[in-house]
Amino acid sequence: MTSDRGRLEESVAGVVDPVIGLPLGETGMIRSVGTRRHRAEVEVAVPADDWPGLSELVAAVESAALAADGVREASVVAVTMDEDERNALRIALRRRMQGDTDDGGGHDHGGHGHDTPTPAFLQSGSKTRIIGVSSGKGGVGKSSVTVNLAISLVRAGHTAAILDADVYGFSVPKMLGGDQDPVIIGDTVVPTAVHGVRCLSMGYFVPEDQPVIWRGPMLHKAIEQFMGDAYWGEPDFMLVDMPPGTGDVTLSLAQVMPRAEVIVVTTPQAAAQRVAQRSAFAARKLKLSVRGVIENMSWFTGDDGTRYELFGRGGGAQLAGDLGVPLIGQIPLVPELREGGDTGRPITVTDPDCEASLAFSAVAKHLVAIGPARVYRRELSLS
Repeated sequence: MTSDRGRLEESVAGVVDPVIGLPLGETGMIRSVGTRRHRAEVEVAVPADDWPGLSELVAAVESAALAADGVREASVVAVTMDEDERNALRIALRRRMQGDTDDGGGHDHGGHGHDTPTPAFLQSGSKTRIIGVSSGKGGVGKSSVTVNLAISLVRAGHTAAILDADVYGFSVPKMLGGDQDPVIIGDTVVPTAVHGVRCLSMGYFVPEDQPVIWRGPMLHKAIEQFMGDAYWGEPDFMLVDMPPGTGDVTLSLAQVMPRAEVIVVTTPQAAAQRVAQRSAFAARKLKLSVRGVIENMSWFTGDDGTRYELFGRGGGAQLAGDLGVPLIGQIPLVPELREGGDTGRPITVTDPDCEASLAFSAVAKHLVAIGPARVYRRELSLS
């Protein structure tokens, strides 16, 4: 079965690990592949004893082995990597984080004690669009918009990730759901993946009821590490759940992610619109492109089909007009949307055809359609 073994190795090497999101052949997680008559024997090495999604991975490898020519039975055994294998995986991930997919000869290209290179998805020419979801104040549903918009982008066929930059008021982990913490491999963090969305948040590292009491420099360092020490891959969209207001985190994001685009979340009432306007003006002062406005809690639809505008009307359109950007969506007030955020069951997952989910789907399509912002730099202008 020499030729069959070659096809078997190719088949199992192409299985994508659900945590890292890369084929096993690129991660060194296939320790051995053997055949005995019509039986395939595969040993998979995972970085930790409690590797998330292990049963799913083993089932996928078994299925791939059985699909190979000449294989009638398959035995897949999972073992834990030794330190050398873990370090090789860490180095491979860090090379990919920096956009280097060639064989680096096993040499480290980053890590503590060195200047961290710019991650590939932040480099010029990357396909990743970084979308800062902003608001002037809390309570407008910015985080629930971020979570459900990310899921809607995934459902539309795009890859999406969420960076919860609201370090003081983190809420994305609870809203997104899932009970798996990010995976740490040496000095590299693999963000949690839930509903197809990768996510990293301070909420995964501190207890929910513990306050984060940091000054600006510590916040800036946290944002840098969330970006530079995490394996995000190169998603189509990176949504950044920004804290309300115009403080230190906004400044840090402008420095770390100069290509970021901003969408502003507001509610219909005039008071919220005026406050949200400040966050948009702050973004523009920091040379970040404001791309549009999302109006949340626009109306409540009663059992009789009548729309009740509980928080007034026109705030989103007024803000969009003042900023000279489109109103890219209006999200209705739906009790299940709030309940889903409290229970970790996003409405775009539990009821994808409801009024609110369809509104998020429309926002996702609009965001894709307007395309990335053009970045103009003075140093590139002709005199």
